[in-house]
Amino acid sequence: MRRVFGYLPDGFTLAIVASVGVASVLPCHGVGARIFNALTTLAIAIMFFLQGARLSREAVIAGIAQWRVHVLILASTFLLFPLLGFGFQALFPHALSPTILIGLLYVCLLPSTVQSSIAFTSIGHGNVPAAICAATASTLLGVVVTPLLTTLLLKTHGTGGSSGLESVGSIFLELLLPFVLGQLLRPWIGGWAARNREILKFTDRGSVILVVYTAFSAAVMRGIWHELPLYRFGEIVLANAVLLTVVLLITTYGSRALGFKRPEEVTIVFCGSKKSAATGVPMANVLFSPATVGLILLPLIIFHQMQLMICAVLAKRYAREAEAADAARAVAAE
Repeated sequence: MRRVFGYLPDGFTLAIVASVGVASVLPCHGVGARIFNALTTLAIAIMFFLQGARLSREAVIAGIAQWRVHVLILASTFLLFPLLGFGFQALFPHALSPTILIGLLYVCLLPSTVQSSIAFTSIGHGNVPAAICAATASTLLGVVVTPLLTTLLLKTHGTGGSSGLESVGSIFLELLLPFVLGQLLRPWIGGWAARNREILKFTDRGSVILVVYTAFSAAVMRGIWHELPLYRFGEIVLANAVLLTVVLLITTYGSRALGFKRPEEVTIVFCGSKKSAATGVPMANVLFSPATVGLILLPLIIFHQMQLMICAVLAKRYAREAEAADAARAVAAE
């Protein structure tokens, strides 16, 4: 099987698939949903705190200085995705219902994720400082750019207040603040964090699994399995799969063609191919009417689950390649 598919499912990938299955049968809701959302937030904060404690100041500064990486990621997020989405609309105007097509185009206008982009970059031995800077910048820009592009290109009408300030506040409180605290405490706990890499691995993967379970639970509670006929659901899955595959191929081979090293390639692939449900869902409630927002969100919900599962496999493959390269260098140095 490994010769045919290039990998065998590992515990991490199986855990993600299992979390989707559990969420479909036993979705968290009510008090349980609030508890799991709190656990997810805590796991992500711990992950960022430990990343901050482990990373040297020089590495953080180097991550900020990787401007070519950031430009390519932002171009993928806010230029490549919209071009592909509207190209799909032009080539196949009747492939999806009008409301679902708007949902697919809305996916293309969203910013990148933060936590899962950085978690997969870390698992794949990529440039974590650059991922932190790029993913955070994408989300901050998306608070302004996504509503503007959605209003201009999709001609939507708002239905309520703005979630922009709340999104910015969440980014700083849940992501940047723990990272900064980890940096400040690095002189005291940095050595411990570096010696206990398994803890970082656990928080990275645990946060991704929690995100999958809580996100898919919310999707199930919104009636994802009852919103539309099965064949329409298959069309959305196929359209999302094509979109994600094309972006992954372009970011992978484009970064190589532009001369980026492997850690930066990992960062570009994982940060440049993601779309944020955490940002997209509350924004959709503002940008679209209540009568259509459920169906419009379906492509985003499906794309979000798909990107997590596929990128989990890619991250493990990158990790195996990096570990094999490290082992080869260690043997050569002896």
